[in-house]
Amino acid sequence: MMTVRPGTRVPARWRLFVCGLALLASGLAAASATGWAPQLPLLFSSALTLDPDAALPAPTRTSYREIGTTKMLGVEAPLRTKLTARIPAELGDVLTFYRAELGKLGWQEQRDGAVIASDHVRLAFATPLGPAALELDRKDASTSVNLVQRNKEAATKAHVMPRPGRAALMFTNLGDKEAVLTLDNHTVTLPGRAGKERPEAPLFNMPPGKYSYALKVDGGPDRTTTIDLVAGEAWDVTVGPEGDLWSPLQLY
Repeated sequence: MMTVRPGTRVPARWRLFVCGLALLASGLAAASATGWAPQLPLLFSSALTLDPDAALPAPTRTSYREIGTTKMLGVEAPLRTKLTARIPAELGDVLTFYRAELGKLGWQEQRDGAVIASDHVRLAFATPLGPAALELDRKDASTSVNLVQRNKEAATKAHVMPRPGRAALMFTNLGDKEAVLTLDNHTVTLPGRAGKERPEAPLFNMPPGKYSYALKVDGGPDRTTTIDLVAGEAWDVTVGPEGDLWSPLQLY
């Protein structure tokens, strides 16, 4: 117990603090005498608990959550599963949660390329299904989560597994008209409906990098766009039913 000798001058802020402690102590004593036990709020609790129904680990405290999967015809398991979430918690607490929960699933954190900063985290993992990545970003009063797991066996069955050190790029034509695609001095002519059933779609294994490719449908004008290919990933470029060029879709 703190005591103050007579004649000692106590700053005003300390007098208020001591008076507050005295009032709290007297209140607790009175409550104890009547048999009532007060429930004090856990003002500093930051524990996150696992949502048992989440396809990929996610805490129950989320203001937004979405699961996306990439599947292909003839392959039951998804090639790629992505969790996007926004959690009203500090980045450090979210990182602690994911390291604990992913470890329980047998995910092994990789040191190469890891980034851990006060407002951004990027970690790579080796999982029983295949490679995975976790990204956390702190913004305003919440932490955004991007968690992706890829299924190596499913990508192999779908015939889109890239070669080591390369990126796979597939072309598909869902339209009725012939389409001509040009990529890095390679020209591919796709008849109508060509590549709708895998593995009919032509597949390129490209060195990592940014590429431009052009599409021409039934003698029409060229439509050119770019794609950034990363080693170990697989993408699909699709000509739609109306001859339109769809945005590239990451398959794996």
